[in-house]
Amino acid sequence: MIRFPAEWEKQSAVLIAWPHKTGDFSNRLKAVEKTYQFIADTISRFQRLVIVCRDYSHQQHIQGLLNNIRNIDFILAKVNDIWVRDTAFLSVETQGHLQLLNFRFNGWGEKYPYQDDNALNLALVNHNPFKSVDCLDIDFILEGGSVESDGVDTIMTTRQCLLNPNRNKGLTQQDIELQLQKNFGAKRVLWIDQENLSGDDTDAHIDTLARFCSAKTIAYTSCEDVNDKHYAGLKRMESQLQAFRTQANEAYQLIPLPMPQPIYDEDGQRLPANYANFLIINNAVMVPVYDDPMDDIALQRLAACFPHHKMIATPCRTLVHQYGSLHCMTMQFPALLLHN
Repeated sequence: MIRFPAEWEKQSAVLIAWPHKTGDFSNRLKAVEKTYQFIADTISRFQRLVIVCRDYSHQQHIQGLLNNIRNIDFILAKVNDIWVRDTAFLSVETQGHLQLLNFRFNGWGEKYPYQDDNALNLALVNHNPFKSVDCLDIDFILEGGSVESDGVDTIMTTRQCLLNPNRNKGLTQQDIELQLQKNFGAKRVLWIDQENLSGDDTDAHIDTLARFCSAKTIAYTSCEDVNDKHYAGLKRMESQLQAFRTQANEAYQLIPLPMPQPIYDEDGQRLPANYANFLIINNAVMVPVYDDPMDDIALQRLAACFPHHKMIATPCRTLVHQYGSLHCMTMQFPALLLHN
C-alpha cells in the first residue's frame, strides 16, 4: 500500500535553496534575499528548515541575514535553479514507513541546464536530516509542482505537462497513469487541460492552477476580466473542475482565487503571478502576495479553507521575475520522515 501524503498533513521540515550571485537572480539578489529572509524566518518559527547553500562562505552570508538559526540545517550543494519543488525528493508512505522518491529532472523539458539540479538529491541523501532515510531512484521524469495529492488516492495534474513529449517521450496517458499508480498509489487521476499562465515555463504545472485544500476542496486560479488573455482558458478549467467528483461521487467545493494585476519584466513579458502557489506548513498557510488589491481577497478565501491555520502574507513580487513563486521554491517533508 502506497500513499502520497497531502501537504496539510503534519510536517517535519521544509527545504529551500538560497539564491547565489552566480544564479538567475543575480541582477536583483538583494531584493530576492529579503523575500528569502522572510520565508526562512517564518518557516523556522513553525518547524525545521533545511537550506541548500553553495559553499561555506555562502552559508555564513545566509546566517548573517537570518534572525534565528536554531531550527535550521544547512547543506552545501550546487543547484542550477532554486526551484526545489521540482528537483527535491517527493515523499510517500509505504509499508508503514515513509520513503523518498528521486525522480529524474530534465530542466522542464530541457529548457535550461539541469545537471546540478538532477544531482541535488544525491547530495541531500548524504546529509542530515535525510541521511539513512529510505530512498528510491525512479527512471521517470517528474517535477513536484506537476502533481497534487489529496492524501488519499487521487492525483490532480495537467495533460500539458505530464503528457508533454519533452518529459517522457513515447509514453501514453495510460502509461503515465500506471507510473502514478505504481509510485504514489494513485487510484484516480484528475486530468486538467489548461495552457500555462503567461511567463510560466513549466508547461502548466498544476500548483499554479489548482490545489487541494482538503480531500473535498480545491482552490483554483480564476479570472473575471474578459479582456485578460487568460479569461477563456481559465473559464474552461473552471468547468472541468466543476465536473470532477470526489471519491464519494460528490462535486468538489471550489474556491476561486483571483489573479493579481499583470506584472511584467523589463522586457515587457508578463510574469506568472498567482495565488494558487501557496505553501501549507504546520499550523500556517503562507500565501504569496504581490502588492496588489487582490492579495486580501486571496488571503480571505484561503483562510476559509484552513480555519485552524494562520494566514501569512508572503511577499513574492520579486520571485516571479524568475517565473515561479512561493510553492515552487519550497518542498515539505512529512512528519514521520525525518528523525535526525
